[in-house]
This record gives sequence, C-alpha cells and structure tokens, in this order.
Amino acid sequence: MTRLTGRALRVTVLVGENDTWHHRPLYSEIVHRAHAAGLAGASVFRGVEGFGASSLIHTTRLLSLSEDLPVAVVIVDTQERVRAFLPLLDELVAEGLVVLDDCEVIRYAGRQDTPAGTGETDRKGGRPL
Repeated sequence: MTRLTGRALRVTVLVGENDTWHHRPLYSEIVHRAHAAGLAGASVFRGVEGFGASSLIHTTRLLSLSEDLPVAVVIVDTQERVRAFLPLLDELVAEGLVVLDDCEVIRYAGRQDTPAGTGETDRKGGRPL
C-alpha cells in the first residue's frame, strides 16, 4: 500500500454521471485507471445539483432534470504521481473540469495497516482499528 503523509496534490474531476468511456461510466473508468496506476486513492461523489460549461442546471429536485447529475472524482497522491496521471485524464475527459489543489495529508491508513490484537474498534462497533 502507498504511504502518504505531508504535502500532496488533489485532483478533482467534475463530469456528468451519464458520461461514458467505451460503454462504461466515465467516473468508474477514472477510478479503475487510478487504481491501476498505483495512486493512493480515489473517491466518487454524486452531486445533488449543478451546472457546467453548458449552463444547463441538473438537479434532483425536478424529475425531468434529475438525469446526468454532476459527479466529482477526487484523487490524492504525491505531486509527481498525480502529474504523471494527468495525461490519462486528458485522454478520458472530453467534457468536464479537472482541478488541481495543493493539500496536506494528515492521516492515510487502511484497515490492513492496523496492528492485530490491539483491541481497538471503530465507532460502528466491532471492526478492529
């Protein structure tokens, strides 16, 4: 697993949930390519309302406009690794927005990093920390 603390770079990719890459959701393709590239992590967030370059507002409040809601794919890793990944994003994202932000990683730990037998559990009751 990638170890990541300190200064990092966050890339946020804003696309529509109906955007596809070879009949697969674009957001899913981005996540799988980030995983294959060995990046520290990627998450997808579905928006409830938004508009982009087309200026058409998409919202969950009106049934007729609830299609193609905004989706944000957020990836955080070292500056070098994120910048190396940008050409892949350029290939995938024909319409949308790609934003880079400097950030600082305070904690990055997965379940497999937990020392066995510590007795500590998560707040949901039971899984070891």
